[in-house]
Amino acid sequence: MARMSAATPVTFHFDPTCPWAWMTSRWLGDEVEPHRDLDVTWAVMSLYYLNETRDIPAGYREMLTERQNLSGAVVAARAKYGDKVVKPLYDAIGTRLHPQGRQDLDTILEEAFAEVGVEPVSLEEIRSDEVQEALRAGTQAVIDKVGDDVGTPTIDIAGAAFFGPVVTPAPKGEAALNLWDGSVLVAGVPGFYEIKRSRTVGPQFD
Repeated sequence: MARMSAATPVTFHFDPTCPWAWMTSRWLGDEVEPHRDLDVTWAVMSLYYLNETRDIPAGYREMLTERQNLSGAVVAARAKYGDKVVKPLYDAIGTRLHPQGRQDLDTILEEAFAEVGVEPVSLEEIRSDEVQEALRAGTQAVIDKVGDDVGTPTIDIAGAAFFGPVVTPAPKGEAALNLWDGSVLVAGVPGFYEIKRSRTVGPQFD
């Protein structure tokens, strides 16, 4: 009898705030995962903690501070309901925040939890030491894998991690699968570090 090959372990590190991570997650979750044998873990990190000691523009720091509760809410929900809630909650939050362009963060969270079908977590749970330490740990995991000069999206394919792929718009169909297969090949090359070019357009959600 032929031996069944094991699913490829993949960890996708994201902060719900990041529009680039959102598009990469649509590529991985919607276009690739249904057509490749993958075991995907959706792992939360925090752009707020990643940039805590960096010299960044005041407006960007203010935005990260305002949206820190989004990542905290997903981590608090994971602690309360298990890993199965992470991706659906990310989907619900991200759809409202990114394609819909909404800014009413409290209402976004309320609606997202209702869509997923679980009771919302409290602000006290979000800001608890346990949740914040989990966010710091999730952020440190990204740094340990790819360094502290990058962030999200970060993807780990069977232990080989890199920042990206950063895409806009998210590729679909055969193009999406070609990008995945190429990413697997790149991840399998010892000593590979970087492919990069300057972005010339902003996030395109359609």
